[in-house]
Amino acid sequence: MKEMYKKIIKIIKKYDKIVLARHISPDPDAIASQIALRDSIKLTFPNKEVYAVGTGVHKFKYLGALDKPDLSTLNNSLLIVLDVPNFYRVDGINGLEYDAILKIDHHPAEDIIGDVDWTDSTKSSTCEMIAELLLYSPLVMDTKIAEDLYIGMVFDSDRFLLPNTSTETLKTAYELVKTSNINFVNLYDNLYERSINEEKFRAYLINNIEITENRFGFIFVPSEDLKKYGVETTSVSNQVNDFYFIKELMCWMFVVYDERNDIYKANIRSRGPVINEVAAKYNGGGHKFASGCRTSDYKVIEALAKDLDAACKAYNDEENI
Repeated sequence: MKEMYKKIIKIIKKYDKIVLARHISPDPDAIASQIALRDSIKLTFPNKEVYAVGTGVHKFKYLGALDKPDLSTLNNSLLIVLDVPNFYRVDGINGLEYDAILKIDHHPAEDIIGDVDWTDSTKSSTCEMIAELLLYSPLVMDTKIAEDLYIGMVFDSDRFLLPNTSTETLKTAYELVKTSNINFVNLYDNLYERSINEEKFRAYLINNIEITENRFGFIFVPSEDLKKYGVETTSVSNQVNDFYFIKELMCWMFVVYDERNDIYKANIRSRGPVINEVAAKYNGGGHKFASGCRTSDYKVIEALAKDLDAACKAYNDEENI
C-alpha cells in the first residue's frame, strides 16, 4: 500500500486547485471522507485551493460545512472522487473542467477510472481507506478529522456488525482512536440520536413491511406518510440497516418517492443473496449485500422487487433454507 500512498501524495502535490466530490444523497461515510480529506489537504498544503462540493444534508451538518466555489475558476484542477464508482452519481461537478482524477472508493469498480485509482471493495468504508492514508502518509490529521473518519467507519459498518468489517477495519479504528485520542463514545450521539417522530416512523416501517415466503421484504413509503410522521426521505435510508437481524428477512428493499426530484429511491440490503448484480439490471448498484437504485418509473421498482424475490428463492433453494 505504500506505493499507492506515494502516488496519491504525488498527484495531490501536483495540483494547486483541488475539488473533492462524492455521490448524490450522501451518507456519513461519503460526507465524512470528503470533508476529512479536504481538511487534511488544507492543513498539509495551506497554499492550495481545496473545495468539497455537492448538496449537503442537514442531519449530517455536524461533520462540517461544504463549499460553494465558482467552478468556472477552477480549470485544470484535480478532481478527487470519493465513495462513488459511476459518473452519473457524482454530485456537484457540473461545469468543472478538471485535468485529472484521483479516485478513492470501496465500491466495486464501474465507469470511473482515476489517473490514480485506489478502488478496494474489501474495505468497509471509504473513511476506512482515508483513515489508513492519513495514518500512514505525511498528510496531517487533527482531532476533528479523526472524529469524522471514525463516524464514517462506524456508519458504513453499522458499528462493526456487518460482514464488511475485517480485522483490518478494527485495526484501523484502533489506530485512529489511539493516535488522535478522540472520545469515540460521545460520537455515537450524532449518529444514533433520534426524535420520537423517527422512532414512531420506525414502528411504521416494521408494521407495514411485506415479507414474501422467500423472505424478501418490501415497503413503499408514500410522501403523505413521511409528512404524517414529520420525517424526511433520508429517514428511510437511515433505518434500512435496523432490519438486519430480523430472522424472517433474507433481503429487503425500502422505497421512497422524492417529490422534489420526481424520482423513486430504493435502498436494498441482504443477508445472503448477492443484490448489486440485480440492482445493476435497473441502472442501480453498490455492494454485494448493500445496494440501491433510482428511477422515475415505478414499474422499474416493481420489476426490481420481483427479481429480488427470485434471488431470495434461488438462494434459499441452494442453501436449503
